[in-house]
Amino acid sequence: MSKLKLHAVSALINCVKALKDMAIPIIIIFVANGFNFTLNFRDERFFSQMIPLFILVAALIFTFVSGILKWWTFRYWFEDSELRVEYGLFVKKKRYIPFDRIQSLNYKEGIFHRIFGLVQVLVETAGSKDGKPEAQLTAITRAAADQIEQEMNKAKMRGRVETEVTAGVIQPQGRVIHKMSPKDLIILATTSSGIGVVIFGVFAVISQFAEYIPFEWIYDEFSHLVKYSIALIIGLIFIGVLGAWIISVALTLLNYFDFTVTEENDRLIITRGLLEKKRITIPLNRVQAIKIIENPLRQPFGLATVQVESAGGGFAEGQDKKIVLFPLISKKEAMGPLAALFPQFQFQLEEQQMIRSPRRARPFFYRIDFLWLIPLMIVPSYVFYPYGLLSLLLVIPVILLGIWQHKTARFQVYGSQLMIIYRQISRVTFCVEKSRIQVTEQRQSYFQKRKQVATGQVVVMSGMAGAKANAYHMEQRDIEALMNWYEYKKTSEE
Repeated sequence: MSKLKLHAVSALINCVKALKDMAIPIIIIFVANGFNFTLNFRDERFFSQMIPLFILVAALIFTFVSGILKWWTFRYWFEDSELRVEYGLFVKKKRYIPFDRIQSLNYKEGIFHRIFGLVQVLVETAGSKDGKPEAQLTAITRAAADQIEQEMNKAKMRGRVETEVTAGVIQPQGRVIHKMSPKDLIILATTSSGIGVVIFGVFAVISQFAEYIPFEWIYDEFSHLVKYSIALIIGLIFIGVLGAWIISVALTLLNYFDFTVTEENDRLIITRGLLEKKRITIPLNRVQAIKIIENPLRQPFGLATVQVESAGGGFAEGQDKKIVLFPLISKKEAMGPLAALFPQFQFQLEEQQMIRSPRRARPFFYRIDFLWLIPLMIVPSYVFYPYGLLSLLLVIPVILLGIWQHKTARFQVYGSQLMIIYRQISRVTFCVEKSRIQVTEQRQSYFQKRKQVATGQVVVMSGMAGAKANAYHMEQRDIEALMNWYEYKKTSEE
């Protein structure tokens, strides 16, 4: 078969991506020079001021040329039941990917893709490392993407009954498992915990320009305001938090717009997004564990988020760390689809009969928090005395959260299944089969040993570091029984 090229828009997308990665250095160069670049050749400062700008222009030219060369040299084709890719000008790279080894084809549609009716295709295999795809086709037509999927399915179905093909396009045999309604999308956005991500992002940007920010002046002004206008400070904090919340709501609406889950040929296909449409494919046999997460704002209304831990990756750049199966769904309504998709799991165990953390272990849930809480109380109390003494009230929510975590913590072994329920802020129910567990660990500090309690941890294959769940501060004998349950698996397999 003849070799195929990417769409010419790939060159533009490559350049835009590179410029996006260079945004921070570009801003730093301009800020460092105070936006003051002289054009007077006779000025003795001309060359010293223009050197950073020359370096920037050279980098931009290099980025532009690299983007064009990457598109110009990239070729892909199908041969011997393989997807073959080659690229590079001075160093030629080739990659052959057998179709029967491909686990999923994930699609992304950015703004440029949607203008020209294109998609980005990320090819993932069982050997994909660090969440990166084996091959990435930056921009091809939808028909070309369908052709890749058709060739892949033909290779996998060879020797079986051929999938029905009409007009060169495979007819999907899928069924819609879940489609998020506009009402649920609004509830998801307004109760999302993404505000923390927005605030963290602001601090990350500030840290990049820390040397240019007049912290001493800000500190002096803030101290002056604290002395004369506590109400103003509270108002400014409220406005900042409200702004972060509004940004969080907007990002969630854009991210989860038209969220749909479809089951097709033993795979889950998740599509979502408004400005950037994404499609991720998850083979059911690669699902390692199920997580049901109940946000404190949603839990009283019986609403939850369901995530799957998969042995595969997600997207490449900016890839999703978590694969969300149901962003927002009634916990009771979720039981039906989950039982149909994963019949090996028992999701409705009696929680009252599960193994719980003993009462004497309660202090372990909040004791260690005081280590980082003490400086947060001492510094404000000294610097902003007497108003800083209000920071001592932080002890109350920390203790209450610890008590809440203690009441939530429990686990249960049910045949070949383990269910762990724990809480950080949100309540998490973690369901996993014994055969999917990679590591089981028992941890016990000196103080835990004195109280005869221990913490058990299980790890499943997911992402780079794996996904973990902890049975916090349980009876030592119960954690030992959990270790023996897992050990029996290994000895029985030998």
